[in-house]
Amino acid sequence: MIDEIQIRVTPRVSSDLDRIVHFISSERHLPKERICGARILKRSIDARQRNVMVNLKVRVYIDEPMTDDYLIPPIAYKPVDSDKVAIVVGAGPGGLFAALRLIELGVKPIVLERGKDVVERRKDVARISRDGTVDPDSNYCFGEGGAGAYSDGKLYTRSKKRGSVERILGIFVQHGASENILIDTHPHIGSDRLPKIIEQMRNTIIKCGGEVHFKTRVRSLIIDNDTVTGVDCESGEKFSGPVILATGHSARDVYRMLYDKKIGLEAKGIAVGVRLEHPQHIIDQIQYHSPEGRGQYLPAAEYNFVTQVEGRGVYSFCMCPGGVIVPAASGPNQLVVNGMSPSHRNTYWANSGMVVEVRPEDLPEKYDNDGVLSMMHFQEDLERTCFEQAGNSQVAGAQRMKDFVEGKPSKLIPPSSYSAGLQPSRLDQWLPSFIADRLRKGFQTFGHAAKGFLSNDAIVIGVETRTSSPVRIPRDSETLHHIKVKGLYPCGEGAGYAGGIVSAAIDGERCAEALVNDIKNS
Repeated sequence: MIDEIQIRVTPRVSSDLDRIVHFISSERHLPKERICGARILKRSIDARQRNVMVNLKVRVYIDEPMTDDYLIPPIAYKPVDSDKVAIVVGAGPGGLFAALRLIELGVKPIVLERGKDVVERRKDVARISRDGTVDPDSNYCFGEGGAGAYSDGKLYTRSKKRGSVERILGIFVQHGASENILIDTHPHIGSDRLPKIIEQMRNTIIKCGGEVHFKTRVRSLIIDNDTVTGVDCESGEKFSGPVILATGHSARDVYRMLYDKKIGLEAKGIAVGVRLEHPQHIIDQIQYHSPEGRGQYLPAAEYNFVTQVEGRGVYSFCMCPGGVIVPAASGPNQLVVNGMSPSHRNTYWANSGMVVEVRPEDLPEKYDNDGVLSMMHFQEDLERTCFEQAGNSQVAGAQRMKDFVEGKPSKLIPPSSYSAGLQPSRLDQWLPSFIADRLRKGFQTFGHAAKGFLSNDAIVIGVETRTSSPVRIPRDSETLHHIKVKGLYPCGEGAGYAGGIVSAAIDGERCAEALVNDIKNS
């Protein structure tokens, strides 16, 4: 007999399968020798009370041997023998999952990526911290795997209505991710492991007859009679076919190109703020209600804060327990920070974006004539200001958290994970007041909710601007192609329809399905 049961156990019991089996045997009054095996299906930590517990869903094999069944069966990708072709611009999660889905549906994907492959890209990412050199085509934002490849690999999403989250996670497992991502409530691969998985996805695409071209920046769309028929690249190459545009939220040259071609865009709100970094042990003590912190059996603690200040949301974003802060500029004269965690989440620090909701109507008057690109111009100006405050370098400005709230300078900055270096800076003064003031009040609220959170052991580092796309590329809700031109399928974060790895992957699959459906009906 196979039974699936829910149990609630201590962290120590949850850490060892033998202890879990012993617990089940005792709770169910079931002789241990009758339990032939057990498999954890779901795992979540409940830290709401002082005694932290772990909730488990376990499949128990009673009086029969344990099978090697898959939690999610792998997909059988077969070679594409069709002459039907689709262009996928961008090899982030939206583009990669679009390409894999096209293969499933019998259409050959041609993936065009402006950056380098995920291994070579590592060298360009290192140069940003080492000497401040930013390659505008190969950085934390551009290159194989997209922003997720080298900025954490968190897979938690609330976007569950548009597609199967489990399917996306299963594809990651099929390409080398741990099965733990199918089990944990907040799945995470890690920036140290995700690149290899991304490489395996590329190998699947090529093995099945698809193409992947690196260092191939798309310069323009080819449009004939209000239909996109291909792309024109900086190299002079042209590729023909309908286009899935999955360029990510930082490809500002793409937005300008679409604007110049009078392809409809819409202004969109974003969130802007700072990276907040604590010593991880402080977050462990707060979240696990213990001066000893997480102890031996619990993972590095996470947090999630949200409040409203003067009609706008103030919230934590992309929380990275046991992580580091990285320089995420994608071009010259920019200073942007982001966060990431390795798979074990075992660094000394915890960080998250702390951001304020910004709507187009919140911007200063000087952006009134910028139309749909106003939010993008605001991002650019703020990143340039941050760069200049840093002496035209990637040495980011920082301020102690309580000093920021109290409007004081910080003479000394504690040690930080940010490898490009920090210098004291009055972020409370040079950040736009409608952001700084709301952040200050938000920090006070969070400090009241969690004693010890508002601390001068924590630092704020500027600036965090790349939370989402500053524009939306509108598309038909049914066909998913652009509302003004056919043959163009705006996809993922860059199009304004996703907010993370999994939601972008789901959107990539949906765009692939819509494209294939249009091919069949043409």
